[in-house]
Amino acid sequence: MARGKGGAVVGGKGVYTLDRYYAQATVNNKYTVQQNAGSVTPPAGFANYLGVTSSSAYTVGASENFSLLQAIEGYNMADFAWGTASASSITLSFRVYSSLTGTFGGSLQNSAQNRSYPFTYTISSANTWTTISITIAGDQSGTWLKTNGAGIYMWIGLGVGSTVSGTAGSWSGSNYVGATGATSVVGTSSATFYITGVQLEAGTTASPFEYRQYGTELALCQRYYEVMYNDSATVGVWGNAPSNALTTGRGDWFYHVAKRAQPTVALASGAAWVGNTATIFPGIDKAHFYSASGYFYSSNTAGTPSLTASAEV
Repeated sequence: MARGKGGAVVGGKGVYTLDRYYAQATVNNKYTVQQNAGSVTPPAGFANYLGVTSSSAYTVGASENFSLLQAIEGYNMADFAWGTASASSITLSFRVYSSLTGTFGGSLQNSAQNRSYPFTYTISSANTWTTISITIAGDQSGTWLKTNGAGIYMWIGLGVGSTVSGTAGSWSGSNYVGATGATSVVGTSSATFYITGVQLEAGTTASPFEYRQYGTELALCQRYYEVMYNDSATVGVWGNAPSNALTTGRGDWFYHVAKRAQPTVALASGAAWVGNTATIFPGIDKAHFYSASGYFYSSNTAGTPSLTASAEV
């Protein structure tokens, strides 16, 4: 299941949207995120894009941050050898389409947010897909996790204040999430900003976008987020049938993919417990459910999710 692939998701602190992109917003309701917002034709080779729409003309405060954030797991960037003398250069590439033109910005950070590399890129033609490629020298300083934690925070700025923005093009020992002087998308009412084909890789040249098989991509996503769909009877996980004489209810959900870390398991939107409320004990490969009061099952509209497991970075 792709989060946010239906209606627009309002940008706010702690909100995950499409493809694990976290919508950061110091103040809520200043922009929305939606798959294929505006219904423009994606660039050749792509079927979808992440679309941002500004909800008003907002003046960003000095310490405020409106951005898209992708947390890249440390295992996936360990070969960069950042934090050592062998640190390799990397290239960030993507396609972008905006109703605004000018200089836009973002930043790469470590998990401690005390090493930052602000970057800029230019959109010269409004409402035109533009290919962006940014090469960044590897950081030989700081601590960069090479575990299942956050190896790199990648920020795409939509409006970043002056005290959390830095000069583009060099590493800094500061908490910068954007680049000084970058265009503010949330500063213009109804401004649009669409992005797709994001790729971050070792080396100084952007390679062609890597298209993975659907099953492979799905499994990679499920490492971080998975849902249990109900069957045709609107039932999700069971903890003994209603006719069972046992006085306790027990059930298990075996995930399709082992999670990055112990996930948060919860009822999906609109779902409810029937019979009794189950206590959830989430593990890396399965979640166990228990009720001392007897049987239970999770229920939602047929064909919709019953439970979610999130192990985001």
